[in-house]
Amino acid sequence: MSTADKLPRWYFGGLASAFAACFTHPLDLIKVQLQTRTGQVALLPLAVELVRKNGVLVGLYSGISASLFRQLTYSTIRFAIYDTAKLFMSKDTGLGSKMGVAFMGGALGGFVGTPPDKVNVRMQNDVKLPPEKRLNYKHVIDGFIQVYRTEGWQKLFGGGATASFRAGVMAVGQLTSYDQLKKMCLSSGFFHDNLFTHFTCSMGAAVIATTITQPLDVLKTRIMNAKPGEFKNVGEIVLYTAKEGPLGFFKGYVPAFLRIGPQTILTFVFYERLRMYFGYIPEPK
Repeated sequence: MSTADKLPRWYFGGLASAFAACFTHPLDLIKVQLQTRTGQVALLPLAVELVRKNGVLVGLYSGISASLFRQLTYSTIRFAIYDTAKLFMSKDTGLGSKMGVAFMGGALGGFVGTPPDKVNVRMQNDVKLPPEKRLNYKHVIDGFIQVYRTEGWQKLFGGGATASFRAGVMAVGQLTSYDQLKKMCLSSGFFHDNLFTHFTCSMGAAVIATTITQPLDVLKTRIMNAKPGEFKNVGEIVLYTAKEGPLGFFKGYVPAFLRIGPQTILTFVFYERLRMYFGYIPEPK
């Protein structure tokens, strides 16, 4: 049997996503910075400013422990549910069913990953604040403890509904799109199960995922970064964002794509490498 016949282990998606996050975290940090600032700020000058004021590690990698923790929970769950469900699907299973499974897996993973995501956003936003106003979380666990002590455990899951819905949409945009694009490419006869195909399909999935999730990502970031009592509900944040015009919901789109694109590509490249070298051949039914 060829490597194309190998199936992934249930935890490969989480590992691949964590590996990818090590490379894409600076772009994620800059995206958060752009979404939480008022006015127009250019990408490159902002990156230079962060490094100049805080150094490379703090300026570009603040919150990396929370980012890795999130990927090892959120991404492991969504990939595990999607890949496991596919084992019970027939070749004739429709796209709608796959999208439903991807959404369910992504939503569950997104809810579980809300606390580390919240800590991640706060740690990333910390670097732009004056030293006396910073939260100064040492790492993701310290962030959990501080949020619990000062704001209660409910705050750890604040914005969880929005984050969960967004994660479900993201899973559809990434997992289902990649799956369908790869299926179309391989069935065309012009593509093979190799790096070029994985790159091409993941790039297409990244464009789809970024476009359909960016409005939710802007709202999620503002919810998680909001001060206690700043907004009464999600609707108030939607109205606040709408005042900036339709493009307000796509604020930070370029850095979001620059993060989601490499994150998606690297995730599926690592995922496919793990599958091809460490996957397993299913037993005949």
